[in-house]
Amino acid sequence: MRGTHQCDVAIIGGGFTGLCAAHHIAASGRAPLLLEARELGFGASGRNGGVVTAKFRVSFRDLERRHGLEIARRMYQMGYAAIDHLETMTQQLSLTAADFQRRGHLALAHTPRALQGLGAEVAWIEREFGKGAARLLSKEEIEREVAVTGFHGGLLSPKAGGVHPLEYLRGIARGLVDRGVAVHGDSPVTRIEQLGDRVVVETEHGRVEAGQLIIATNGYSDLTPATRAMHRQLIPFRSAIISTAPLPAALIERIMPGRRLCGDTKRMLRWFRLVGDRLIFGGRGAFGRDDSKQAFDELERSLRALFPALEGIAVEHRWSGLVAMTLDYLPHVGRIGDRVFYSVGYNGSGVALSGYMGKQLAALSAGEPVWLGPLERQTAQEIPLHALRAPGVRLAAGWQQLLDALGR
Repeated sequence: MRGTHQCDVAIIGGGFTGLCAAHHIAASGRAPLLLEARELGFGASGRNGGVVTAKFRVSFRDLERRHGLEIARRMYQMGYAAIDHLETMTQQLSLTAADFQRRGHLALAHTPRALQGLGAEVAWIEREFGKGAARLLSKEEIEREVAVTGFHGGLLSPKAGGVHPLEYLRGIARGLVDRGVAVHGDSPVTRIEQLGDRVVVETEHGRVEAGQLIIATNGYSDLTPATRAMHRQLIPFRSAIISTAPLPAALIERIMPGRRLCGDTKRMLRWFRLVGDRLIFGGRGAFGRDDSKQAFDELERSLRALFPALEGIAVEHRWSGLVAMTLDYLPHVGRIGDRVFYSVGYNGSGVALSGYMGKQLAALSAGEPVWLGPLERQTAQEIPLHALRAPGVRLAAGWQQLLDALGR
């Protein structure tokens, strides 16, 4: 971006949240302007595995214990509203390349204790919303869906699915550009200042004067000093993904006949899905901010241990990115003052939810009532001793790995 610009709402962050906020603001007749420090999708929105679920990092039973039954019920409904929003976006914008399909998601219980927890979650869902929204599968039913052993059963969420995340993101961006919305990459924000009834946003080469501002920078909030307030309420955690070479059709039918999206119940989650004729496999990456060969090698060992039939099939692609964690494992959505809104901290479950929060931020900026429940924050809340987060992440991850190894 170069020069001085005027708009109704400036948006910082070119991921799902920022782009969807711009989409809904433009649809309401207002003028958004979006700024991305790097290229669109540089952050988590362009690096994830496209797993679309209605879950939060916290179970619905735990949400009930923390906040009461009615809030837990509304959070469950919010999760599925987020999936519906993603599907509506793909339909309205004709994003066929995004390939959104509701193939269902399997949560695979790695211990009998984990299976009991899944069974309790299914019982809660059936009690509150009736049968059909989730189903508990036996060990034998799991093995008919996916050719893996060592799991004790699982939870099937049939309305979950998968999307090609970068195609989805670029499709939204194309829709914005086609309707004349200003979308600027390579425009890191250097300063934010509120002057009376305007918010001034400056970049190296330009300046925006806006009525309101939305910050949607998530785990990449430290790319510029201007969004450090967001960064200090998050714990970035590196997640990695590998992809096989194309698989023969017969091998796909052998190892994943159900073509579900799958993830285990370990604290250090491993997940996998088919994308076209490739199997992609994800999990924890390096403990620091940079990739490491060791982390990718460990991920490949896990892939081959789970799928011995892939012997001789090469891993062709490797990539990683940052998951933005919060201390309460829930997204933080709110405002700073009366003109700045934000949404960050999707805790690894943001493919659908982040775009839906963009819609909610658009509504908030228009003065419309929005229910956010326990996600809502009146001010940005910094993590105590945030500077010590890196060793803290290593310590916590090591402890979680130990618990997983012990089957706890």
